[in-house]
Amino acid sequence: MLAAGLVSGVACAAPGVPADSVDHGYAPSPNVTVIGRFRDAEPSGIVVLPDGRLLLSFPASAQAHSGPVLAVWRDGVLTPFPDAATQRALRSPLGVTLDGRGRVWVVDEGWVAGSDAPHAPMLVGISPGMGKEGEGRVFARFALTAPVTRPDSHVNDVRVDLTHGSAGTAFLSDTSLAGHPALIAVDLASGRARRLLADHPSVSPDKGFAIELDGQMAQYSATRPVMGQGGVNGIALSADSSRLYWSPQSSRRLYSAPTAVLADPAATAQAVRAAVRDEGETASSDGLLAAPDGGLYITDEERHGILYRDSQGRLQMIAHDPRMIAPDSMALDGNSLLATIGQWPRLPVFHDGRDLQERPYLLIRIALPAGLRHS
Repeated sequence: MLAAGLVSGVACAAPGVPADSVDHGYAPSPNVTVIGRFRDAEPSGIVVLPDGRLLLSFPASAQAHSGPVLAVWRDGVLTPFPDAATQRALRSPLGVTLDGRGRVWVVDEGWVAGSDAPHAPMLVGISPGMGKEGEGRVFARFALTAPVTRPDSHVNDVRVDLTHGSAGTAFLSDTSLAGHPALIAVDLASGRARRLLADHPSVSPDKGFAIELDGQMAQYSATRPVMGQGGVNGIALSADSSRLYWSPQSSRRLYSAPTAVLADPAATAQAVRAAVRDEGETASSDGLLAAPDGGLYITDEERHGILYRDSQGRLQMIAHDPRMIAPDSMALDGNSLLATIGQWPRLPVFHDGRDLQERPYLLIRIALPAGLRHS
């Protein structure tokens, strides 16, 4: 028998009595539209190519799949990018970005779930062409080997600064699988790479980190992970390329440093550490994206949303929806923000072998508030 005033456990107001108040953020924001659904592979990286095509990466390190690992998505169809031959040379593309010349840079993790022969992670440069099939080509490959990477490395995301170094400098995040995160800087002229801020607090998980996921509490554990976790994950390059921003995944803090210091091979480890600035608390984030006006878009895994941080450090929630289970990467498309939605916290590795994912995986479009329209 139900208690008075309850229907199936939900409080109901008696006639003439106001209903109980609820959190006004409980209902999803009205500006989120699902524009793509994927049943076989989970999208991660996303960029809008100079000709308007939408490029997605489908990493295979967590779960192998038979579809393309890097593809243009249009009208519900995935076309291998830049061509089928290049697909065979890529194992698990993850982070994807465009440089200031419109070229694509991809982090290839180098390993596929179930494979006994992992390759070294690589940074791959691809010219996108102009929309004609087969016109794109790989123009750069940089293997990331020891001592720049470690056995427990998880090279994750990438941003490219063309203002430092004769051919530019790429910055990558090494989230690490066992508590040894770092940033990596790659000189694009020589391919020489350096490991920066290794194990520094700014790139490391908060050892006391706790988060609510799917209605359950999870706590950081370096030895027995129960959620998608780790050190520095999302990174963003300011619109003028003067500053790099990053955030550890198992943390709610944002950090930054001048690219002039991070890209300088003569900068000492002490000078790099001294250049780091704590930007304050934001969210438990997987992805960061710099806005043209000096702000940052920040995915918020705990609140299933996306935040905007303006150039003064003020935060606002621009979208939230329970379908945004684990918002991953973002790209601006006119007055919209596109985002891939993962289900990484539900992977079997975090649940004693039980796969808690509920397909399909999503691609969403968020209509930006009038004050944030950048086009």
